[in-house]
Amino acid sequence: MRDVDPIRNPYAPGAGQRPPELAGRDTEVTAFDVVLERVARGRPERSLVLTGLRGVGKTVLLNALRSQAIGRLWGTGKIEARPDQQLRRPLSAAMHMAVRELAPRHRAPDRIDEFLGILKAFALRSNPANAKLRDRWQPGIDGPAATGRADSGDIEIDLVELFTDAAAIATDVGTGIALFIDEMQDVGPADASALCAACHELSQLGAPLIVVGAGLPHLPAVLSASKSYSERLFRYTRIDRLDPDAADRALTAPAAREGVSFEPAALTELYRLSGGYPYFVQAYGKATWDHAPTSPITAADVRVAGPEAEAELAVGFFGSRYDRATPAEREYMRGMAELADADAPVATAGIAKSLGRKPSSLSPARDSLIKKGLIYSGERGTVAFTVPHFARYLRTQPG
Repeated sequence: MRDVDPIRNPYAPGAGQRPPELAGRDTEVTAFDVVLERVARGRPERSLVLTGLRGVGKTVLLNALRSQAIGRLWGTGKIEARPDQQLRRPLSAAMHMAVRELAPRHRAPDRIDEFLGILKAFALRSNPANAKLRDRWQPGIDGPAATGRADSGDIEIDLVELFTDAAAIATDVGTGIALFIDEMQDVGPADASALCAACHELSQLGAPLIVVGAGLPHLPAVLSASKSYSERLFRYTRIDRLDPDAADRALTAPAAREGVSFEPAALTELYRLSGGYPYFVQAYGKATWDHAPTSPITAADVRVAGPEAEAELAVGFFGSRYDRATPAEREYMRGMAELADADAPVATAGIAKSLGRKPSSLSPARDSLIKKGLIYSGERGTVAFTVPHFARYLRTQPG
């Protein structure tokens, strides 16, 4: 039998899939414990926003923070924002889940029923007024909808009232509610404004409800455009690639539990290939494990496995995104890739010059790529890829 058994391969490259070792995120996890405790005690605390490129583990960390909240008996709900979807329906489902988690510990069932009536009224406002009865969405809440609370149709007014009433339920049971929003940069302008207004109201009241969002690096700019005070409303945390020690721990800790070790040179080579990005660490680690015949795993094993990991990333991580782009968008991205230094931002004027085009003629392609989440604009006049190493991948593609 091989010392390094592929059946026991511990690495887990997948979208949002928790790795066997959550390395390099101890600071964020510890800080969130403090937030949960402070909010539960009625102390003022800001909601939290995680930002970073794709593949750095934002969704994994978001799920880990949610597990922390559940462990402290908080009510929790999670949604994934989409650019073509208003927030009212998914938010209704998330709040329903959060309050259901608190309901068994509440001493007054009538209070829960009262809130669920308000939540149902809030949810039903997502149905168009002229929709036929058979086409109307139902939120799955038993009992009648309430009237006069969170049902005005103005999302900002309704969300403030809904969050305030939900926080009161959490106060009754001596805990809190945490709403987790992934891909938060895709929340529409009106919904983003409403979220900011609701969080602002809750922070002024000291109410035990917080929002924990995760999104691409331009998410702070999205929130700032909706409410000028958003930079003071959230605690922004940039999630970046792992340093060498953390990346090594992400590989060696799960391997040690299987009785397998790495030579130092193998870890050095794995860091060079992965760049410390958690998704890539898992991808290269998995391929290396599958190819290594014996322990300790060597640098030669890594070099043999590298092309297989790169081929898999080219199809599943890079290729799936590239395939979504139109010919005009691909031309724009290839222009970016030729100018990009690693993952650094590129001047839009430089892209236009390299393609021999007027900047205004490239605006539709740029705006569409931003909407698709393939690039982002962190500063005026610049764009960058949302996916690490994407420029390197694009330079290998035929024109």
